[in-house]
Amino acid sequence: MVPPVIRALALFGVALLAGCEQGGRDGIVPPANAQRRAENAALSTSRRTAVVDAANRVAPAVVSINVTSRRKLDRGPWDFFFIPRESDQLVQSSGTGFVVKPEGVIITNQHVVAGAESITVTLPDGTDLAAKLVGEDPTTDIAVVKVDRSGLPVVPLGTSGDLMIGEWVVALGDPYAYLLGNNEPTVTAGVVSATHRNILPNDEQPGLYLDMIQTDAAINPGNSGGPLANALGEVVGVNSSIFTGGGGSIGSIGLGFAIPIERALRVADEILRTGSMRRAWTGLEVAGPGAMQDWKSQGGVTVTRVAPEGPAARGGISEGAVLTQANGRVLRNYLDWEAVKLDLRVGDAVQVTLKHGGKEESHRLTTGDLPTSTATKVTVLRGLEVVSVTPAIQSERGLRSSKGALVVRVTDEVRRGTALQEGDVILAINRSLVTTARQFADLLEASRNEQAFRIYFERGGQIIFTDLMFR
Repeated sequence: MVPPVIRALALFGVALLAGCEQGGRDGIVPPANAQRRAENAALSTSRRTAVVDAANRVAPAVVSINVTSRRKLDRGPWDFFFIPRESDQLVQSSGTGFVVKPEGVIITNQHVVAGAESITVTLPDGTDLAAKLVGEDPTTDIAVVKVDRSGLPVVPLGTSGDLMIGEWVVALGDPYAYLLGNNEPTVTAGVVSATHRNILPNDEQPGLYLDMIQTDAAINPGNSGGPLANALGEVVGVNSSIFTGGGGSIGSIGLGFAIPIERALRVADEILRTGSMRRAWTGLEVAGPGAMQDWKSQGGVTVTRVAPEGPAARGGISEGAVLTQANGRVLRNYLDWEAVKLDLRVGDAVQVTLKHGGKEESHRLTTGDLPTSTATKVTVLRGLEVVSVTPAIQSERGLRSSKGALVVRVTDEVRRGTALQEGDVILAINRSLVTTARQFADLLEASRNEQAFRIYFERGGQIIFTDLMFR
């Protein structure tokens, strides 16, 4: 005999099932299968937004880049007894890149692969491939690496020239790669906040970033070198840098920047053809960061130097002229002029509008095959003496910078060759920060293999730069 309690529970279960069936007929429980499938299909269609499609188009060609480099150890006074003189350590870092040619050609940021002893590219399916550095350009922060693999998917390429403020963009990258268990790229979405942004150098970020695309799509550590795509899934930029609340590179506050894709492709093409990036020479210099009030009052940038028989001189431009436009771009400050120069090829023509002697004039110059007039050739460095900046030295000299290499002696020959003066504080070479005098010497020696390099330094409280090369 079935116990009464069990029989009661069984009867209750039958009644409950019957009620559910009745409820289903009354529309309280989930609808019939056909209706459910139709509703799910409609929901799936609405979920598949332009952002989803854009990410799907670009993601298969996004790769993770892992770099091994060697960094010299900072030696304190007691380390002399315990750490060998030439001790250094291997450092692991990571970034992102994207495939632009199916035979394994990848674009990334130069600062991602700077000083690399070995480079490993990880495909979205987790495959690791050894990569070689084809070439790099610190000035534009673009590098090209290559893996020995054919038939790779490539990103669809678009243009940054028609970007609209407020339109959707998608940033893909590999942030915090060492913390994640798979290699699928991270996707963040936002809008185009601004275009043609010029970012002033500062203590945390000494390099110049010109004509950048600004977006509020989150760009975090490891995203550097990854693609920025529009809503059509076309790559319009290369994610390069972020501003954070406390400086440095941890976290994002909605200020992301990307290099226009046209510039990246132009640099990559030059690197693939010649192995390096040639800088176009205009043969003139303009007033730098210290002339902010002059820019506003004069409505342009003042020419401070014209190289004899250089492109500007041949084009009829003289010192004291105020440049107001170049190739149709309004020149509000020296960064606008630097942005124009950055996208010039050797032999390109530049149409300049200027004011001189109360008259507005139009001049045309053709760039030469030499570095700009600031890219002075360095022949002797034995006459340059520096010391590490300490709190005491910072206080004594009234320096803005708390770290770096202070120039305490420089010969006339070296001064003419480098434009450096006593009292200058060396802050960076290319995009490598300088914190000590020893590090400056090491970075300078490492730059001997580069066609040209850029030194950032503080003078009179302002951060400025000079382009140099060894010969």
